[in-house]
Order: sequence, then C-alpha cells, then structure tokens
Amino acid sequence: MKILITGGAGFIGSHVVRLFVRKYPEYQIFNLDALTYAGNLENLKDIERSPNYSFIKGDITDEDFIQQIFAGHGFDRVIHLAAESHVDRSIHSPMDFVRTNVLGTAVLLNAARKFWKDNAEGKLFYHVSTDEVYGSLTDKGFFTEETPYDPRSPYSASKASSDHLVRAYNHTFGIPAVISNCSNNYGSNQFPEKLIPLMINNIIHNKPLPVYGKGANVRDWLWVEDHARAIDVIFHKGKSGDTYNIGGHNEWKNIDIVHLLCQIMDRKLKRTEGTSALLITYVKDRAGHDFRYAIDAGKLKAELGWVPSITFEEGLESTVDWYLANQEWTNHVTSGEYQQYYTAQYSKR
Repeated sequence: MKILITGGAGFIGSHVVRLFVRKYPEYQIFNLDALTYAGNLENLKDIERSPNYSFIKGDITDEDFIQQIFAGHGFDRVIHLAAESHVDRSIHSPMDFVRTNVLGTAVLLNAARKFWKDNAEGKLFYHVSTDEVYGSLTDKGFFTEETPYDPRSPYSASKASSDHLVRAYNHTFGIPAVISNCSNNYGSNQFPEKLIPLMINNIIHNKPLPVYGKGANVRDWLWVEDHARAIDVIFHKGKSGDTYNIGGHNEWKNIDIVHLLCQIMDRKLKRTEGTSALLITYVKDRAGHDFRYAIDAGKLKAELGWVPSITFEEGLESTVDWYLANQEWTNHVTSGEYQQYYTAQYSKR
C-alpha cells in the first residue's frame, strides 16, 4: 500500500508518520510537507532513513504538482493532516487559512478523484479535522458526530469548509472518505506557540506566562500519541462516509493547566514551590474566544474499540520531560534554525 501523508513534518503529522513507518514496514509512506514554520524534519530524524519512508517537499495548493506526484507514485490512500491550525494566526491572516485549508483540500480531492475514478477499491481519503468546527459549548453538553457546525474563527471556518468538501466528494463522486474531529492535542514536538509548550518554554527562561482573559476557557486535551493511535484505527477500520470524534476525556480550564505546569516545572527544575506561578500574566482575551470544547468519543470506543491510553497528568509529565531533554529542538524552532535541516539533509541527495 502506498500512503500519502500530508503535513507529515508537523506536530501531529510527524507522530502519525512515525507510527505508520514503524508499525507497517510493508507500507510505503510518502510524507508531503511544505516545511512552513510548523513543518520540521528534525521531528523525524529517527526514521528518515527507513526503507519504507520518503519525503516530498511541496505545497498542497499547487495543483500541477499534486497531480504530478499522484501520477508518479500511484497513491492508494491519503491521510490529510496539512493545515494552518493556530487560531491567533487565523485572526491576523485569515486568507492564509482559506488558501491552505480550503483550496489545498480541494486540490487533493481533485487529484484523488482523477486517479481513483477507474478503480476505487481499497482507496481512502482520510481527512483529519478539529472539534472547533462545532463552535462553542456552555458548561454543559458534549460535541457528538451529529452536532451542527458553528465555526467561530477563520481557522475553524476553514476547517469546516474542508470537512464539507470531503463529504461532498464522497457523496457526489464516490471517493471513499472518512473524517475525524479531534480535541486539543499536546505532547512532544509541538511548536511553542501553543499553550502547553509555550508555558513550558517560558517557565524555563523565566518569561511571563500570558493567559487570555481570566483563564476560564475549557478544553478537552488529547495526548498526541493517543491521537496517532486513533488515526491508525480509523484508517484501517473506519467506515467510508463516516465521521469519528476523538477526545481525551480530559477537560481542563486553561488557568488550571498553567498552575499544574508551574507545579511540575518547579519540582523538575528544583525551584521553590510557587516560583513559576509568579510569572502568570493575564492579557486581553482573544477575539471571539470560544468558551468550552468537549468531545463525546463514545462512537469511536463502541465501534472501533479506541480509548486513551494514559491520564492527562501522566501525559503532561511525559511532555515536560521531553521538552526539558530537548531544549535544543525548542531553540531551533524558535530561532528558525530548524529550517536549515532540510537543506543540510536533502540538498545532497
């Protein structure tokens, strides 16, 4: 089986690529990534020489290029993770999100339609999406696969649009497709603009810990390696045309996570308890900040047998340990030096 994984050098994508390369040596894994600020080949140094792995540098919005690689490699399946994903960036540059998340998905779907039209047997377009397409919850209730879409940010609106395109191509053109909508991910190799790695990095360097509003916003947190496991299960066992919600069964207020991280970091850095919490700084709330996300992942458990493997506290300890042991990685991504890795590793091939 030849599998194209888009965005495979990113945070979630690199974990999916690593899992598939190691678990399925009989599959050929092609990692397509444009290597923008969040795409980092250093995330995959441990598997880059594997015989069943290939990297392709390219942009999913480049229609001629996408058609070319489909024709050249004959992909059987696609796991589509490439996306602009940071809400704050979408507020400042919404058109970047429309271009990548909407147009890019349409370009991939058109290529799949063209090259699979004569034989869709065994083919699959797996689109990885977000719970943010469902909008915002009050302090009660959960998102299910039947929850009406109500996106509130340019990011979530662009992901909702791409979800609709995948369903339309499945219904109209018969492209075998599944969609999963996940809650907030955390874990190793996450770009330090997101809450947890940002706080870890700032605590290390005694920088202010910016918290939006009062920090009362609630998110459901999913360990990225559990997410990769869920994608594996849905990829192999999911029903074409279906949607599966993936959640961590971990609802936390942002401010509570920050305090927990402060406690963990004080202990691991051997600082006096309460030292890191003094760095907490409340800042103006994000525009249109959704109050609460919470996933009901009951369908995924009942139909495909997936459940999270670790608690949030265990996952957070593991995540902190990784960032403390890999400060050079964080320094590279925050300085931009990571972008030199592609040139050093691939220009001589």
